[in-house]
Amino acid sequence: MRKSIETLQVPFLTKAQIRASFEVMGLDTQLVKDGTYYAVFLQNKLAGCGGWSKRETLYGGDHSKGRNARLLNPHTEAARIRAMYTHPDFTRIGVGRLILDTCELAARDAGFKRAEMMATLAGVPLYTACGYQKIEEIFDTTSDGTKVPLIRMGKQL
Repeated sequence: MRKSIETLQVPFLTKAQIRASFEVMGLDTQLVKDGTYYAVFLQNKLAGCGGWSKRETLYGGDHSKGRNARLLNPHTEAARIRAMYTHPDFTRIGVGRLILDTCELAARDAGFKRAEMMATLAGVPLYTACGYQKIEEIFDTTSDGTKVPLIRMGKQL
């Protein structure tokens, strides 16, 4: 995750925003506990990871503010695509798409009709290519006042 944030966000964020990103991004271990977090290994290296959630929290790691473990209603609410990271050595070869496809299939199997995520600017091209549409652009303001841009996106499953 660290390598992905530090490297892939460079064309989109300032150095201060990249440092601040660690406050708003990261692994939510609830995904691991729920069995909805996946990893792809290539050449004996972690190439990418990501998951989906049946819980209200839209983004952020264990340390992030605004977390809510409330279970979503799959008939009226969107599953959450969460914590998607690809190692910079494995970009543009289908790792992110494989993880996203796996998440969408699992969410659909759990009864969800829609998925939403909070995307980084680096992730928007992949998610757009996979059928996601922008819902809103936000700035998450960190404890030191740095504004990190994020894009809420969604699609029908």
